[in-house]
Amino acid sequence: MMLAELKKCKINGHGNVSIFLMTKQRLFLNCYMILLTSIFSLQACAPQTTSTPFRPPTSAPPAQPLSTTTPIPALFTPLPTPTLTATATAGPCSDNLSFIDDVTVEDGTSFLPGASIDKQWLIQNSGTCNWDATYRLKWVGGNTLGAVEEQSLYPARAGTQATLRILFIAPAESGSYESAWQAVDPNGNFFGDLIFIKIVVSP
Repeated sequence: MMLAELKKCKINGHGNVSIFLMTKQRLFLNCYMILLTSIFSLQACAPQTTSTPFRPPTSAPPAQPLSTTTPIPALFTPLPTPTLTATATAGPCSDNLSFIDDVTVEDGTSFLPGASIDKQWLIQNSGTCNWDATYRLKWVGGNTLGAVEEQSLYPARAGTQATLRILFIAPAESGSYESAWQAVDPNGNFFGDLIFIKIVVSP
């Protein structure tokens, strides 16, 4: 009887321990479930945050031009464009003769009829052409006074002076006489001043 009761007590004691452990596990599970329920409840009650929708960046507005602009000062002063002057090209030369003075036989000098007269004039080649043997001196008016109507023009370079000479003969009759001459170029063109001789023939 004593042994049987002792075994029963051992069994009962062991059973009590099992029951205690099971009860403890149930209590832990119940607390865990309560904790989870509380967490979910708190999340449900918490204020919901609204997410801001994504907006793509907008392009910056174009820059507006300024109403007034300040001119930028020039760094260099432009140089004036040089003006080219055309240089005259060398062309054909020009002829001219200028009377300077009577070397012999002043105007109005008297001569006997038939007297020889040595007339000389100081002239200048005032053109740009040099006179050569093709230039002539021709009678153009008055009395030839016995001279050939065409004489050689004294050769002279342009810009130089020369003395022209013609030999005349006084007419046989008394009176006043005049003879005029002028230079001629190789083409027969007259040029320059007229040269004269003026005399008086008296017995």
